[in-house]
Amino acid sequence: MEEQELADRCRQGDNLARKELYESYAGRMLSVCLRYAGDRETAEDLMHDGFLKLFDSFDKFTYRGEGSLRAWMERVMVNTVLQYLRKKDVMNQSTVLDNEPEAYEAPEDSTVDAIPQKVLMQFISELPVGYRTVFNLYIFEEKPHKEIAQILGINEKSSASQLTRAKAALATKVREWMKRNA
Repeated sequence: MEEQELADRCRQGDNLARKELYESYAGRMLSVCLRYAGDRETAEDLMHDGFLKLFDSFDKFTYRGEGSLRAWMERVMVNTVLQYLRKKDVMNQSTVLDNEPEAYEAPEDSTVDAIPQKVLMQFISELPVGYRTVFNLYIFEEKPHKEIAQILGINEKSSASQLTRAKAALATKVREWMKRNA
């Protein structure tokens, strides 16, 4: 079924279309939730919550061409996860990686390209939740620090600092992985 037809049928409450939507996009949406949640069980719960929100809010979706349905779904999933993180007040409970500097030496792009994506995503999931959240919003959602600070209820400089520390932690993990697997 085409994306626009699938969206229209979901908007009308067609359960077969909803099932197809879920089966077609669940893997991708779980990946989005995993990036933020860090553990599979929480990510699965959040993904299911996100799909319920999607089904309840199809009247707010406007088809804007191929890919717009997936983009809208990802935005709903990210917002679902962020709502959960705010409710849990994770930004104020975050572990600080004291040994991570405010500056770091980034690995070369060719080094990072040599690491399987699954390994990189594992490294991201192992970051403390605050670092991981800021990293995801900045890198994957392309949000500026000002917007991240507003979304998470933190200081803009705190967002920048957490991103730098997240990158430093990831750079360390990448270098260690390269030494073990070179």
